[in-house]
Amino acid sequence: MASWSAPTFSLVEYFESQTVFQCGYCKNVACSVSNGMWAHSLTVQDYQDLIDRGWRRSGKYLYKPVMNKTCCPQYTIRCRPLQFQPSKSHKKVLKKMLKFLAKGEISKGSCEDEPMDSTTEDAVAGDFALVNKLDIKCDLKTLSSDLKGGIESEEKKKENSLKKEGSKELIHPQAIEEKLGSGEPSHSIKVHIGPKPGKGADLSKPPCRKAKEMRKERKRLKLMQQNSAGAFEGFQAQGQPASLLPKAKSNQPKSLEDLIFESLPENASHKLEVRVVRSSPPSPQFTATFQESYQVYKRYQMVIHKDPPDKPTVSQFTRFLVDSPLEAEYPANGPECGYGSFHQQYWLDGKIIAVGVIDILPYCVSSVYLYYDPDYSFLSLGVYSALREIAFTKQLHERALQLSYYYMGFYIHSCPKMRYKGQYRPSDLLCPETYVWVPIEQCLPSLDNSKYCRFNQDPQAVDEGRSKDLNRLRVLHRRSTMPYAVYKNYQEDPSEEEGVLEYANLVGQKCAERMLLFRN
Repeated sequence: MASWSAPTFSLVEYFESQTVFQCGYCKNVACSVSNGMWAHSLTVQDYQDLIDRGWRRSGKYLYKPVMNKTCCPQYTIRCRPLQFQPSKSHKKVLKKMLKFLAKGEISKGSCEDEPMDSTTEDAVAGDFALVNKLDIKCDLKTLSSDLKGGIESEEKKKENSLKKEGSKELIHPQAIEEKLGSGEPSHSIKVHIGPKPGKGADLSKPPCRKAKEMRKERKRLKLMQQNSAGAFEGFQAQGQPASLLPKAKSNQPKSLEDLIFESLPENASHKLEVRVVRSSPPSPQFTATFQESYQVYKRYQMVIHKDPPDKPTVSQFTRFLVDSPLEAEYPANGPECGYGSFHQQYWLDGKIIAVGVIDILPYCVSSVYLYYDPDYSFLSLGVYSALREIAFTKQLHERALQLSYYYMGFYIHSCPKMRYKGQYRPSDLLCPETYVWVPIEQCLPSLDNSKYCRFNQDPQAVDEGRSKDLNRLRVLHRRSTMPYAVYKNYQEDPSEEEGVLEYANLVGQKCAERMLLFRN
């Protein structure tokens, strides 16, 4: 086991001019507007705070749509997994997967009533082009001596402070390979017993009863179950078999976990495993499966997105879905796998058929992208993977109690094909002006009337996290870190402060004080 300590800072380079490019949703030219910055390194807490202010990453590039200017406003959306109940169409997808695994059955016909078979298609063509250009400009290996010297200086300071204070060693797994849903049930499955037929015209349905009578019946059944449980303890004391316990009736619907982890017969036609492997820094499992995973991505881009064979290259795949600015962190009270960037690989009969790219952060699992083998499109893998990620979030919550949300990227109401994310309820949208979360049901009427909306109904409410003191902003300049109040003495261009102020307002006071803003 290796010792570990958390990084002390994030390092970002802000681009002061807004970026305008072709929209990947409405396809109009030069109408999608966003602010951006390059993250050379990023702590998970800083990224958590940034996405809670409308930022999102594509590789190491962070962008924030200018909501009142862009053609298709993109609202950050999060689902609440602890209260999540799968809809009828969600259950249909899960049952379809179970039938395929158990018997090899493939559902025929279209599934028009299901949500769009895709999750987080948020890296639009404009983002791809921008990330490719920025990757050349901002490669960490070609940074100026100021930046590299500043990093080295910061690391030396950290080492000295650790020697003085004595750092605590945290034990974490060297490489994780978590298997979810190998066909074995995670817990007992509820037995659903239908009601007895009544005497009405339709003998398949029970007779109508008054609510008062039904309450009495439920109370009586509950009392019988309690008595049965007490009697059962007596049976066990006398060595009686547990099978003598009367089976209790249950009218509770199956939970998401019940539907996902339902037991399969021993002679099941297929075996599905879900493995979570760290992608940055790459774990041995990730490295060993890199080529197979890339080939799935290449086929996905060519078949689903009609890319030419020479476009989905290894370097593009790496920049977009492997490179991440997030530092791996393993706090004692965090999930066993730690925080950072991961690939959730779906293995069917020993081969990868889909990969969900995710970030595990202090308060959420953030879905980045999904790609899959087009030969398995009939399994609705976009919907299935989203449901698995919701269940995964609930699993992580059991150890890290603060981690209780599932972020689905952006909700784009003005683009009908992107509204499917709103079907994962309960969910909230982020107010683009005050950065508070508002239930999506309250937001939809406003969005039906206008593409851009302020969701906070309090007209007096303001952005509580906004920059309040620019002088406390942290800057990396000439190999040294300093507050902005000191950096101002080195400024030669008075107009530079306008760009720094814009950056501070976009990232908020907390991140402005913690992150290092590189100034050349």
